[in-house]
Amino acid sequence: MLETIKNSLLAGVGMALRSKKEIEAFAREFAEQSEMNQKEAKDFLEECKNRYEDAKSTLDKKVEEVVEAVLKRLDLPTRADIDVLNTRIDELAKKNEKDA
Repeated sequence: MLETIKNSLLAGVGMALRSKKEIEAFAREFAEQSEMNQKEAKDFLEECKNRYEDAKSTLDKKVEEVVEAVLKRLDLPTRADIDVLNTRIDELAKKNEKDA
């Protein structure tokens, strides 16, 4: 199950990277065909890049939420759970050293 999730995420990352290049190519082609001046074309390309980054960031957050939900359903500990346990172990070890 986790391997399937991992492979899906990696495929999504690969598609996102390919899409960015395709978006940039489309924006450049559109700018050339619409006879934009150099500043307009640069601004248009920058806006396309910004929108892509915003969409990618939103997608990344949603993927993280889905993965976290799947981990909870599978009753697997998250990184935060492990960090809390490690902190508690460290505190108990220090307390044990003082008592010894």
